[in-house]
Amino acid sequence: MPTGMIILLAISVLVFLGLAQRVLDRLQLTDRAALLFVGAMIIGGFLPALPLTSNLSVNIGGAIIPLILVLYLFAKAGTPAEKSRAALAILITTVVIYGVLKVFPVEPTYAFLLDPLYVVALVAGVVGYLSGRSRRSAFMAGVGAVLLNDIITRIEVLFTGGTGKMVIGGAGIFDAILISGMIALGLAELIGEIRERLA
Repeated sequence: MPTGMIILLAISVLVFLGLAQRVLDRLQLTDRAALLFVGAMIIGGFLPALPLTSNLSVNIGGAIIPLILVLYLFAKAGTPAEKSRAALAILITTVVIYGVLKVFPVEPTYAFLLDPLYVVALVAGVVGYLSGRSRRSAFMAGVGAVLLNDIITRIEVLFTGGTGKMVIGGAGIFDAILISGMIALGLAELIGEIRERLA
């Protein structure tokens, strides 16, 4: 790989990690908690995936830590109404993503302008925000929907007799599971900020 590409990649990673901390700060996590989650995702992404079956494993940084974060945020939700809204947002986003994956499967042949994984993340982020509205609900919807679709995909493979191996959250901190949550939260932050200024 050319030196310029390595430098560009290193800068991109540093920007992404700084963005990740700022995004988690918006979820009313302390700086320490935000850094702890980001660090756990990075380290977990380099650890071996945990095998669940002979054909299915799960990445610690790309799936388990984001799931723990979603459960933590759900427990910290201020009111029962916010919890209900978050649960509904996760379900709505899951259904939409399921439909998108049927039209545009996650295969290189469908990568017209953007990697299909990031198309999924973008759609999950937008729908997560629209259905969740609050920052926490939007983030939970984005992360939860992609994670649930990974599980649904695996169940479908089992029922159709497929034998392909699958790693949930396999791209670690750059997986669509986490990216979709950040997009949803970023939209909630941007639109919320604009609405507050207009008000």
